Amino acid sequence: MSSAVTSQLAHRVPDLGALELLLAVARLGSLGGAARELGITQPAASSRIRSMERQLGVALVDRSPRGSRLTDAGALVTDWARRIVEAAEAFDVGAQALRDRRDSRLRVAASMTIAEYLLPGWLLALRAGRPDTAVSLLAGNSASVAERLLADEADLGFVEGLTLPTGLDSVVIAHDRLIVVTAPGHAWARRRRPLTAGELAVTPLILREKGSGTRQVLDTALGGLARPLIELSSTTAVKAAAVSGAGPAVLSELAVREELSLRRLVSIPLADVSLARDLKAVWPAGHRPVGPARDLLHLTRG
Repeated sequence: MSSAVTSQLAHRVPDLGALELLLAVARLGSLGGAARELGITQPAASSRIRSMERQLGVALVDRSPRGSRLTDAGALVTDWARRIVEAAEAFDVGAQALRDRRDSRLRVAASMTIAEYLLPGWLLALRAGRPDTAVSLLAGNSASVAERLLADEADLGFVEGLTLPTGLDSVVIAHDRLIVVTAPGHAWARRRRPLTAGELAVTPLILREKGSGTRQVLDTALGGLARPLIELSSTTAVKAAAVSGAGPAVLSELAVREELSLRRLVSIPLADVSLARDLKAVWPAGHRPVGPARDLLHLTRG
């Protein structure tokens, strides 16, 4: 059906509210009773019936002190109206089934730091409001999060990097910074002056893999590629290697709070480099999150 025909129908065919009112008048034999059933005033009901009669060009209801009676044309229009309303009810049931299917699951993709240190709390809060929604979490680096979203393998993503891949929209949900940490026995732990960017750039470090948001922020801040002592694919692995004394590491402040408080790791001050970063929620461009994904997004910004 062409858009022109559809537009003409919208002007010629009464809306569902008017058709439901006509059906109620037919069933109850009273315009006042129909108005009460639909929660509108009797003058509003009368106005709607008159408007529908003008739209169709025929009289639909005879009004008298004894009640309201359908005209012959009104009885015929009522039969048509019943079929339209029944079709609309079937449409509504189908749409609700689609929403229920959508709301029954939520696929989240998140970069490692967010997956390990922020998402558990958000998902617990989501479960309190949506106990019937099954949530699956796919953890990886920021590049893999973007790939999953663009391949329709996730409904909502969370990343830590500086750049936003083409095809995604985003919103900042939190702020974080990377810090240099070592085991207490490392020589840097006894430094009296802050570490410079130049010193950090020439020192082999325990690093996350390329493609991670942590690595992207560090490489950008140093103006080139950081030197890897070891490359590991998870924040937990990098942290464990640093605690063991294998070497210095650069990690999210969120990830090492406990280790710093227990003195299992020591934070090394930096003199001339900023490792601040934004944490972002991301989704396919032009497709704002809905249902459980929308609710989770709201929780991250609460």
